[in-house]
Amino acid sequence: MSVLIFIDVSEGHVKKASLEALSYGAKLAEQLGTSSEGVVLGSAQEDLASLGKYGVKKIHRVNNASLDQFDSQTYTNIIAQVAASIDAKVIVFSNNLDGKAIAPRISARLKAGLVSGAVSLPETTNGFVVKKNVFSGKAFANISLNTDVKIISLNSNAYKVEMGGGTAEIVNFNATIPDSKVKVKATNKMSGEVPLTEAEIVVSAGRGMKGPENWGIIEDLAHSLHAALACSRPVADAHWRPHNEHVGQTGIAIAPNLYIAIGISGAIQHLAGVNRSKVIVVINKDPEAPFFKAADYGIVGDLFEVVPKLTEAVKKLKN
Repeated sequence: MSVLIFIDVSEGHVKKASLEALSYGAKLAEQLGTSSEGVVLGSAQEDLASLGKYGVKKIHRVNNASLDQFDSQTYTNIIAQVAASIDAKVIVFSNNLDGKAIAPRISARLKAGLVSGAVSLPETTNGFVVKKNVFSGKAFANISLNTDVKIISLNSNAYKVEMGGGTAEIVNFNATIPDSKVKVKATNKMSGEVPLTEAEIVVSAGRGMKGPENWGIIEDLAHSLHAALACSRPVADAHWRPHNEHVGQTGIAIAPNLYIAIGISGAIQHLAGVNRSKVIVVINKDPEAPFFKAADYGIVGDLFEVVPKLTEAVKKLKN
């Protein structure tokens, strides 16, 4: 019996969310008095053995180039094979795009209870109870899992990455790889310095920018902070910025350590996608903007005056 952790890889590199999942799974295994093991699919370029510092004891590697192209059905099939081989009783995913595509399929295949969006370690003194976000992060629910196999997908930035010593044992898993039903003809990748879902800091702006020609000051601030760029839905709909930068309930849900919202009023749909940020800073000239109620820090002022001064202060501090 063990805890199995899915290690998500993109272009050969382990995603930050998977490091959180590894730390979470290792701690859960310790709590249950069992071992933690990982599974990696595709051509990982990193030193997988070094992931042992996050607590994982063994990593099952399915090193096949055909798995570099994500296919949720194929991934589900192979992860189920690995889970069966080690008698995994708990399977941990990151609650990101890949995890959301695989976890429900694994749940159906293994007839396993699933809690998506977990925010803390399960309570195991009396059963197996997992705490998760509900109502777009406005409340919490405690879900009791009673199935033999249990599946958890962990919200990003919900569990601190913990590092120690140790090296993971790497085992090549001889999986039966089914033919994919999905044929990829082309891949168009959006460019960007920092992927939104992996970013520690996100600088976002809205209609208060008045037009795409003014976005230079937002880019300068983001570059000075090594942050990812984002925008509100009206900005993306007006084609001021590409849709892959749209954050909110109908866009990308993020949970960075720092979210700076500039010229965004803070409609409930936007808040639903960013309210898991550790710290929220709002810059808006309207003191009645709803976003100020959710902010940790707020600046009431003209963004065209405030943002350049903030950028200058950041650069001065770094120098």
